[in-house]
Amino acid sequence: MIIYLGGAKSERSNLRSNVTTVAWIVRKALCKCLAKFLRRSKANFNNYTNLKFAFVAAAMLIRWLVIVLVSIGLLTPTSTARPEVIVASHGAVATDDSRCSKIGVDVLREGGHAVDASVAAALCLGVVSPASSGIGGGAFMLIRSASGKAQAFDMRETAPLLASENMYAGNVASKASGALSIAVPGELAGLYEAWEQHGKLPWARLVQPAERLARLGFKISPYLHMQMVRTESGIFGDEGLRNLLTSGGKLLKEGDIVRNEKLADTLRTISSFGVSAFYNGSIGINLIRDIGKLGGLLSMKDLQSYRVKIRAPILSRIMGLEITTMPPPSGGSGVILMLNILAQYKLPSGLLGPLGIHREIEALKHVVAVRTNLGDPDFYNVSEVLSDMLSSKFSQQLKKTINDSRTFHPSHYGGRWNPIKDHGTSHLSVVDGERNAVSMTTTVNYYFGANVLSPSTGIVLNNEMDDFAIPATVSANELPPAPANFIRPGKRPLSSMSPTIVLKNGQLKAVVGASGGGFIIAGTAEVLLNHFAKGMDPFSSVMAPRVYHQLIPNVLNYENWTTVLGDHFEVPAETRAALAKKGHVLEGLAGGTICQFIVQGSSSLRQGGGFGKLVAVSDPRKGGTPAGF
Repeated sequence: MIIYLGGAKSERSNLRSNVTTVAWIVRKALCKCLAKFLRRSKANFNNYTNLKFAFVAAAMLIRWLVIVLVSIGLLTPTSTARPEVIVASHGAVATDDSRCSKIGVDVLREGGHAVDASVAAALCLGVVSPASSGIGGGAFMLIRSASGKAQAFDMRETAPLLASENMYAGNVASKASGALSIAVPGELAGLYEAWEQHGKLPWARLVQPAERLARLGFKISPYLHMQMVRTESGIFGDEGLRNLLTSGGKLLKEGDIVRNEKLADTLRTISSFGVSAFYNGSIGINLIRDIGKLGGLLSMKDLQSYRVKIRAPILSRIMGLEITTMPPPSGGSGVILMLNILAQYKLPSGLLGPLGIHREIEALKHVVAVRTNLGDPDFYNVSEVLSDMLSSKFSQQLKKTINDSRTFHPSHYGGRWNPIKDHGTSHLSVVDGERNAVSMTTTVNYYFGANVLSPSTGIVLNNEMDDFAIPATVSANELPPAPANFIRPGKRPLSSMSPTIVLKNGQLKAVVGASGGGFIIAGTAEVLLNHFAKGMDPFSSVMAPRVYHQLIPNVLNYENWTTVLGDHFEVPAETRAALAKKGHVLEGLAGGTICQFIVQGSSSLRQGGGFGKLVAVSDPRKGGTPAGF
C-alpha cells in the first residue's frame, strides 16, 4: 500500500538538514577522539594542514555513512521531520489535537500520573473537539500501572431508567438524533474515579486548562470545521450549537475563535466541587431541565444512579506479546480475535501484499459476525462467546475457513445478527516517567452527538442510544437485530472502542487505540500488525493506508482521500485489482480511523530495569500532534 504525502519538498529539505546535523555531531565527536588518540600516541604529523586534512576526510566518511544509513532505513529522519511523531524519555501524550497533548505533558512535567494527564487531555478534547467527545458522552479507559496491575474503567453511557426495548417504534429517526437519543453520560464520573485511585495532582489543576480554553476561546481546527460542515443542518437546528458555532446565519470558519462560556462555568464548578455537582447538583439539574424541554427521558435519578464499572481487562498472548485490552461491551475482544487468526500465518510474509490484505479482511469479517453475539455483560451472559473469541482453538477453526483465492457472501462467516454501526470518537494514549500507561477512547457517538448542546451548561450531549439494537421486521434476505444488544434501563450499548496496551516479557511495549466508530477494531489491529508483525516503524505503522469491512453490506472499504492537512492516503490500483479478482467489491472511503500510538523501543531497553525511549505518534489524518519530554 502507498501513501502520497503533502509537503514532499519540505520533507526533503528536512531530510538533508537532519543528515547534516547528525553528520556534524559525529564529526565533532570524531575530531575529539582523533585528537585524544594523536596526543596519546604522539603521532608525528608533518604539519597542521595534514592534521586538518585527516579530520575533514574522516568527517566526510562519517557523513557518507549517515546518508547510507538513511537510505537503507536504519535511520528515519522523514518521520522525525514531521510534528506527528516525537521521541521522548520521560513521558509522552498522543491525542488528536496538539493543544490537548501539550496540556497532558505539562501535567506529566509537574509529576502527574498518566491518569492525571489523561484527565486533563480528555477534558481539553471535550472543549476543542466537541464533535467527537466531551463530558456529555462516555468512554473506556484502560490503565496499566508500573506495578503490573491493569484495570478497565467502563464509563460507557447507559440507557435512561424510562427507556424500553420498543421506545422507538414508529419513530426510528429519534434514535439517532434529538433528545430521545441521549443516554446517561459517564465520562466525567469515570475520569474522577480513575483520578481518585491513581491521581497525584489536585483535581482542580487538571480541570483548569480545559476551563481556560472554553472561557478565553480556541481556534476552530481544520478537522473540526470539516465536521461542522458535514453537520451544518444539525447545528442550525439546535439553539445551543447554533449560538456557539454560527454567526450572521453562517457557520464560523476555520481559524475563528470559539468561546463556550457556559461550559467554562460548568468546568469551574466541577473543579471546585467535583463531579457531584454534575451527577447530584446544580449542573445536573440544569442539564436535565434542558433535555426535558426537548422531550428527552433523562432524569436526576438517572444521573444519581450512574456507576462506573471497573472490570478485569482481557489478556491474551499473541506473537510473543501480551495484549491487554477492554472487555465487553467494548470492542477489545474483536482485536484479540483478529490478531489470533492472523498470527497463524507465517509472519511477516503471510500478511504482505494483496494476499495479506485479503486475509486481514477475511479475518475481520469473522470478527464482525462473532461480535454480534455480545452485549453488556451485566445484562447478558457473554462468557461463552468471549471464551471463544479469546481461544486459539476457535481462531484456528476460523482460519481454516479462509480461502486465499476468494471471498464469500456474509452468510459464510456464521453471523446470525445484523451488526450495529457505531460512530465518532476520540482517542488518547499516555505513558508517564514511571511507565504507567493509559489508553482511553472517548465519544459522543455521531458528530456533535445528538446535535444537542445544553444552553445552560454548554455541554454537547451524546446520541449513544443509537448504538443499541431494536426489534424490527426484516426480509428473508436480511439478518435480524441482535437481542444481546436490545435496550434495557441502565444498560450499556455495544461498542467498537478498543483501547489496548501491549507488553513483552512483562515490560511495556506499546499503547494504542483509535477513533472511527465501527472501523475501530480494524484500525487498531492493522496498526499493531504493521509494527509487531510486519516490522514497520511506529510512524509508518500509523501512516499506512487502511482497509475496512463491516460484513453488511459486503463491501471492502479502502482509504482514498486527501486529509484536511493535504496528506493523500490511497491503496494502489494494482492492489485493488488483485482484491477484486478474489471477488471483493471495493469502495473508496474518504475517512476511517484516527490512531494514537506510543511505542517503547525494544532496542533501547537497558539492563537493570531502565526504560527505553518512547516514540509517540498522533495520526495526521485528523491533524493532531503528540507531546513529550
